[in-house]
Amino acid sequence: MSLKISILGLGKMGINHLRTLSLLKEADIQYIFDFEEATLKKLSDEFNVAYTLDFNEAIKGCDAVYIVTPTSTHFEYFKKCSPKVKNIFIEKPLTASYEEGLELSKISEKNNNFIQCGFVERFNPAFESLTQIVKDQEIINVDFTRTNKLSSRITDVDVVLDLMIHDIDLALSLNGPVKMLYSFGACAGDQLGFCNAVLKHKNGATSRLLASRMTEKKIRSIQVTSHNSFIEAELLKKTLLVHQQSEIIDSKTRPYQINSVQQDIEVGFQEALLTENKVFLDNCTGTLHHNTPCLKSSLEALKVAQDIIDNIVKT
Repeated sequence: MSLKISILGLGKMGINHLRTLSLLKEADIQYIFDFEEATLKKLSDEFNVAYTLDFNEAIKGCDAVYIVTPTSTHFEYFKKCSPKVKNIFIEKPLTASYEEGLELSKISEKNNNFIQCGFVERFNPAFESLTQIVKDQEIINVDFTRTNKLSSRITDVDVVLDLMIHDIDLALSLNGPVKMLYSFGACAGDQLGFCNAVLKHKNGATSRLLASRMTEKKIRSIQVTSHNSFIEAELLKKTLLVHQQSEIIDSKTRPYQINSVQQDIEVGFQEALLTENKVFLDNCTGTLHHNTPCLKSSLEALKVAQDIIDNIVKT
């Protein structure tokens, strides 16, 4: 069974969704929609899909729609789609503010929408492997680093809603709700371009998050300290290293010796965005995945992001 899908917004992420969805037999791309006709025509020819400049035409008869427009417009497009399309994919963050997110949730409940938010890092093979390793361990601390100078091209949201929001979602996924937080930041122009936040979770673990649109080097890394091991995950390279100590008994020389053991975990190279879109299509047809970035978890991430920003403003 294929689903009739339209994609709203053909910027960088919209094009990436178009590319991956075109590989999936479950997706029948009905229309791509944007205001840049030259871009639409080029993509229409390249991917052999129809395009339209008419929003109402784009969503008519759709089973699902992708909202991949600028964050500041997510809420308005959602309000237009919600009464007419049941399944809605919204790129991260859910909305430009927590207040809009709450209103979106009310409208979604009224219209019985299924919503998935574009937290693509949940489907990164390195993070998926990491979650399996730590699921039975007691986590002490997790360090998240996410930097990208090129991300400064995004002007409608700051570094927290653009970059850090990914790691907020991952931190909540690993350690659950937050009971207190601290945050510090620096502006690039009139927007927050650098942020450092510390989250204290209700389970006792700490998450330290650094996000920057002022750093030249692109970094996507996670470092986990638990009572059992130290784990390094590189999300760009899709690599995972586990460091542990082992005790060896040797009665002839000394009671024991301690060795440090490093294990290189092999992870898959499946493209995270392709997996994310497969999961969304499955969810639309009733096969729900446990790790889906659903409306509830997306709202929770947005609330923490808003608290981080407000904390910086107050200090």
